[in-house]
Formats: sequence, structure tokens, C-alpha cells
Amino acid sequence: MAGGGGAEGEVWPRPGPESGPQPAGRAAAVFPFQWLSRACDLSSDGGVRKEELRPGSGQAVPPGASLAVKYSGYLEHCDEPFCTNCYNKSLRLMKLGKDITLLGLEIGLLTMKKGEVARFVFTPDYAYGQQGCPPLIPPNATVMFEVEVLDFLDSDESDAFFELTAAFLILGRSPSSEAEQCQIDTSKLLVLLNLSLTYLKLERPAQALAYGEKALEIDQKNAKALFRCGQACLCMTEYEKARDFLVRAQHIQPFNHDINNELKKLASCYRDYMEKEKEMCCRMFAPLNSSSG
Repeated sequence: MAGGGGAEGEVWPRPGPESGPQPAGRAAAVFPFQWLSRACDLSSDGGVRKEELRPGSGQAVPPGASLAVKYSGYLEHCDEPFCTNCYNKSLRLMKLGKDITLLGLEIGLLTMKKGEVARFVFTPDYAYGQQGCPPLIPPNATVMFEVEVLDFLDSDESDAFFELTAAFLILGRSPSSEAEQCQIDTSKLLVLLNLSLTYLKLERPAQALAYGEKALEIDQKNAKALFRCGQACLCMTEYEKARDFLVRAQHIQPFNHDINNELKKLASCYRDYMEKEKEMCCRMFAPLNSSSG
């Protein structure tokens, strides 16, 4: 069977106890899926159709990604979802192909970007199949899903992140000797540097800075840790701190191409920042100057 639903395998989302009333602000599904014919056909056979409700930004969700998504699934002519997670206080990351196995949703999510909200209609072959999922989903049911992508990690970064986090916890044990402490510190330093880099790639500079500073607690003169902290501060527009970290890194490795380029980038960003500040001040005081003349 072409679909990911039916009785042969696991389906996601599963209708169950998290079903509830329609999420606030969501369009009710009391109407028939009349817009099916004018929505974008993602599967080339009409089985997966998409209507974008709000655009996202950045790259599209890659295969194998782990996502934080909000979703609500509806049957035709029903104004309450048969499944939703919109009322959950916290959302766990779900991995495509592992936690998310509904074929239509997999196809649809791969077209979405961070922050995007979209509405999908799936025919039975791309949803719950010929048998449905009793008692909530009848046989041969066409379903609609409204989905919001809050955030995602690509497969390589998410797998590396969880592996590094687990390794860091293991390395927190108490050593039995000074030699073992040295080995633990060496391994912990590598993990912290990789975690800092991972958070930089995920555009979370505050966490990247935190892990970079933890690395510096182990080795104050580690050029890579100083460089990571400088990058993170630059992302947060904390220019003085960024310069301090990067200059310290440059003193240790004066011919490092990446460090020197980051200092040039910092100088350019700071120059643009000062020009904008100057322009803003001119605009603020322009009325006073003109009135005094």
C-alpha cells in the first residue's frame, strides 16, 4: 500500500486521549474539503494537497529531521479535531520516519520552513488507509491537518546533539585519580566545544556562549573556546565581549584565518551599528534643530 497508515504499521499522530476541542484561532473543519481542488498538489496524484496559511523562513525541513510541531487533525464536516497537541504545555522533538510515520505528513513537512503554518488534506492512501483507525477514524477517510513548525534540527545535528549531551552527563562523574581527571577534562572539553558549535549552527548563541565559557573553565587559553564565545557574542550584538574573546584567541593563534576573518566581520558589524546609531540620533534631534532655526 502506498500510504503510511492503516492496520499494517504504526501511524502518527494517533487519535487518542490528547484529542480535544478545536484550538483557539484555528479554522474549523465543519465545511467540506472544498478547497481540495485549488490547493497545491504535492504528491502529483492529488493525495497530498497543501494550503500555506503563514509563510516560514530559512531552509525547508530536511529528511530525517527532528521537529517541534503543533498539529490538529480533522475529519470532514467535523469541527473538533480527532487528535491535537495544541494544549500540551511542552512539545517534545519528533523525528521524521520514526515518531512521524503518517506518509502524508512526512511529505507535507518536508515542504515546510520554521515558523510556517499550513493546512493539508490527505486521501486515505496517504493517511489511515482503507481500514481507518477505529473508533475515531472511519475506513477510507480523507483527513485534514493543520500544522505549525515551531523549530527543527537536521538529522546530523540532532543526532550529534543528543549524543554529545549524553556524553557530557557521563563525563560528570567523580574521578578516582588525577590522571583520570585529566582524561575526563580532555574529553569534556571536546564535548563542550562541539556543543557550542552545534548551538551556533542552530542559531542559539546564548547556549553556545554558555558551553564555550564552560570549556574555558577547563582551559582558559583554548583558542577554539575563545573563538566560539566570540562568535556567540557577535551573534547577540555584544560587540565589546565579542572583541575581548576574539582578541584573546588571536593572541594565542595570531595567524588563524577564521579568527582574523571573524575580527574583520566584527569590525564591519560594529561600524554599521554605529552608523545606524548616528542616523537615529540625527533623526531624533532634527525637529529640535529645525525649530530652533
